[in-house]
Amino acid sequence: MTTTKKSGKRVFSEIWVMCKRCLLTSLRNPDALLTAILVPAGVMWLFGTLYGSIVDVGDYNYIDFIVPGIILQTVAQGATATAICVNNDMTKGIIDRFRSMAIARSSVLTGHVVASIARNMITAAVAIAVAIAMGFRPQAGFLDWLTVVGVLLLFILSITWIAVISGLIAKTPESAGSMVFPLFILPYLSSGFAPTESMSGWFKWFAENQPMSPVIDSMRDLFMSTPTGSTLPIAVAWSVGIIIVAFTIAVQIFKRKLV
Repeated sequence: MTTTKKSGKRVFSEIWVMCKRCLLTSLRNPDALLTAILVPAGVMWLFGTLYGSIVDVGDYNYIDFIVPGIILQTVAQGATATAICVNNDMTKGIIDRFRSMAIARSSVLTGHVVASIARNMITAAVAIAVAIAMGFRPQAGFLDWLTVVGVLLLFILSITWIAVISGLIAKTPESAGSMVFPLFILPYLSSGFAPTESMSGWFKWFAENQPMSPVIDSMRDLFMSTPTGSTLPIAVAWSVGIIIVAFTIAVQIFKRKLV
């Protein structure tokens, strides 16, 4: 890949081409598309119908309580697809082809990241639509919705760069997907499905201090148009911190892979 200086317009054009390539690859995988739709719908139905009557969430309807947690869970699942796509590029000779072309190095990884954001925002929209069909009634105003989108975009960006790292260092696509599987479990170990006040011991401490809980709490408060308190800046700080660290590591690994 060329390292010569290029105009911003040319770089953005190359990123868009790489993004379209990733999205077209996703469209050619109907199993992944079906999973992206069915998983949020199934989890929403499962928790909303089976557990809604046995979990005490105070003044909330249970469906209103769990929507942010399920959104983050589906987004974390989407990170698996990103890790696999990056690994496929790294292990199947595609990167070698790109190296022979006059394109910016940054466009390859950035294209994967932008495509991941697009896929995950669509999945999040599906989860919200299913929740509304099941009785979810957000009270958010226009600014609240904008803030929800901003918080979600930051979170998606943070876990996407983690997925990129997994794709870069894994030996096979399967192992790349396995590396990011803990992100799918973290929403269960958070405030996503039960109040942390109902937990005890180390589990409560972990749920209150892991990065997904403030993101979930912020989105829940914004959906219901209630004060977010300190959870919103904490959520933003977690996401921005992860983005900076993961981006730096991913870029350094990618550079070494191209040497």
